[in-house]
Amino acid sequence: MKTEQILDKKALDFFEQYLNNASPTGYESEGQKLWMNYLKPYVDDFITDTYGSAVAVINPEAEYKVVIEGHSDEISWYVNYITDEGLIYVIRNGGSDHQIAPSKWVNIHTKKGIVKGVFGWPAIHTRDKSKEQAPKLDNIFIDIGAKNKEEVEKMGVHVGCVITYPDSFQVLNKDKFVCRAIDNRAGGFMIAQVGRLLKENGVKLPFGLYITNSVQEEIGLRGAEMISRRIRPNAAIITDVCHDTTTPMIEKKKEGLIEMGKGPVISYAPAVQNKLREKIIETAEEHKIPFQRLAASRSTGTDTDAFAYSDQGVASALISLPLRYMHTTVEMVHKDDVANVIQLMYQTLLNMKAGESYSYFD
Repeated sequence: MKTEQILDKKALDFFEQYLNNASPTGYESEGQKLWMNYLKPYVDDFITDTYGSAVAVINPEAEYKVVIEGHSDEISWYVNYITDEGLIYVIRNGGSDHQIAPSKWVNIHTKKGIVKGVFGWPAIHTRDKSKEQAPKLDNIFIDIGAKNKEEVEKMGVHVGCVITYPDSFQVLNKDKFVCRAIDNRAGGFMIAQVGRLLKENGVKLPFGLYITNSVQEEIGLRGAEMISRRIRPNAAIITDVCHDTTTPMIEKKKEGLIEMGKGPVISYAPAVQNKLREKIIETAEEHKIPFQRLAASRSTGTDTDAFAYSDQGVASALISLPLRYMHTTVEMVHKDDVANVIQLMYQTLLNMKAGESYSYFD
């Protein structure tokens, strides 16, 4: 399949809508509803759980179960303290980057609706050049234009309100997708597109396929931990993002060499089941899908670890999307990489069989 077939207008319109919707960790439900609505014509059933993970199921009666998975949540902030002067201090909800905060617009989510604000910062003229302070968690603050704490509270803002950035989807130089939260709504989009393509191409899988969009990855893989126990799959292919390491200030000796536009990234790690990984590599080679390799010394830091170590152990593998500027508001991926991750997952599923064992002893 060509990129234009995989990423047609309907798919890209959904991707943009899905990215532009805020889905902070712990508050993913509206995004999950968008995702489920897109997938509804292409699947047989849905599973949801108490904390908001969503699973689209093809062949729910099948005994043998395969998962393809991404996570639905994005990093964000919480209102933590409101000063008497009406300024707001924050704590992280996930790995939010304090250094990018100054001068950014924010959306504060309240029961009364969105309250706009900005991360303020002292003007360059007023700062002591000999000992400039860098942005830190204890000195960044939000200004919503309120004169005091009482006015902040009248606007519906209180401790515990979640805060997201409003930055929306853009296309840069025709083939780069840029937005906040591509980590990892790109994953949710890609697995949804696999489900759509299977249906539209009339593929009849010999096993149950569980297209899983987990919550709360950004605070410790918690959604995957829960939903993996619910599904109890035989195999799982996870997709998330990884670092493009070709931009300045990244040490390749530490991070490895990964380049946006050079294809999906297949990981080597203790949690990655070797036989399943080799099946993915063989599929890529068979279909001439470009791919890169990445090694992780302990954990992958993705939902792969949660699935791999779930229950009695689930054969799990990781296909990653190279991404620049992770956990900023200008996360960037290459259109061809998005299409090739979808293609690699799709073709790998066609190579899998019901009852297949990934035991090293068979």
